[in-house]
Amino acid sequence: MEVTSSGSGTRRPTSPNKVRRPALDTTDRAILRVLRADARIANNALADRVGIAPSTCLARVKALRESGVIRGFHADIDPAALGHQLQAMIAVRVQGTARAAMAKLGRELAAVPEVLDVYFVAGTDDFLVHVAARDTETLRGFVVDQLSARPEISHTETSLIFEHLPADRPSRQPGQEPAARGR
Repeated sequence: MEVTSSGSGTRRPTSPNKVRRPALDTTDRAILRVLRADARIANNALADRVGIAPSTCLARVKALRESGVIRGFHADIDPAALGHQLQAMIAVRVQGTARAAMAKLGRELAAVPEVLDVYFVAGTDDFLVHVAARDTETLRGFVVDQLSARPEISHTETSLIFEHLPADRPSRQPGQEPAARGR
């Protein structure tokens, strides 16, 4: 379960295994490719780039949103610009006796201001929590007060993020190899 933020600013859980997705045709995939590169593109320009009528384009984007294929449009804001100079990924392991409350724990963690994203994962750990903090003292306070103090959490491991290198999204679809880069 990933907890994401919708376009309205509210957070909602998404689970890729529980959402029924429509079959996407080549036009839908072309719309998604253009929107991934520029989510602010005007409908008329999007329709022109994809080669369909603006009314058809608007209806298809609406259908993609309503079916959950498009989960939202958002601004990607640099946490450092907001005074959060330090980012970390925190692996969280839940007590075996607290498994029934994992969804609730994920929602509660996602509501904490320092938290950017929460990922429910397979493996040794149960969650990966992406956080942004002003400094190491604030990060330490989050780990101690928000995580380690909770009886349902048995273990945390914090990894500092030195640099974020975004994936080359506009040039490829998920599952495709990255585009070759010049030497």
